[in-house]
Amino acid sequence: MKNQAKLLSEKMIDLKRFAVILLAAGVFFYLGVIIPSDIKTTMDLNIMMIASTSFIAVSLLLFIQVKQCRAKLLELEDNEDYLK
Repeated sequence: MKNQAKLLSEKMIDLKRFAVILLAAGVFFYLGVIIPSDIKTTMDLNIMMIASTSFIAVSLLLFIQVKQCRAKLLELEDNEDYLK
């Protein structure tokens, strides 16, 4: 039980780190879209918007998985306390 809780905790920490990194990358792509420049073409803007949207969407999905892992971890701790 303790080993499973440790693995779940490590997974939760990793997912949270990936989610924050993807969120930051998505924000940088979005800033690239809204900052005006004469060099950008329509295709560049579309690619940056798609990248920004997809990075933020994946980040949200990872945050949802972190929430689910946290709930499982709390459930494991409650069951462990109950068995004692």
